[in-house]
Amino acid sequence: MPSKREMAWEMRRNMTPAESALWACLRNNQLNGLHFRRQHVIAGKIADFYCRQARLVVEVDGPVHDGLVVHDSARDAVLNSVGFRVLHVSNAEIESDIESVLQRIADAAGA
Repeated sequence: MPSKREMAWEMRRNMTPAESALWACLRNNQLNGLHFRRQHVIAGKIADFYCRQARLVVEVDGPVHDGLVVHDSARDAVLNSVGFRVLHVSNAEIESDIESVLQRIADAAGA
């Protein structure tokens, strides 16, 4: 079985269209100077996007998450326990109104 680090690397190579669109807006400190990483391992969990200075994790939820409510809640609890806030955004939100998503992220980051 691949390690979490290997899984994160593979996920970076195969991002969903919504993740790719969001990453295009977050990379290179484009959002208010905040530095984000993508598919990063934190406390044994893979965060879609994370900003260390804001202690914020952004999770992009697609249809696959519909049946994973308990799993996602457990992951969020682990990330919360190590001091991260978790913001969930949907693929549909990113695809229909990415500016609002970016504003929510900036607000959550306190930037």
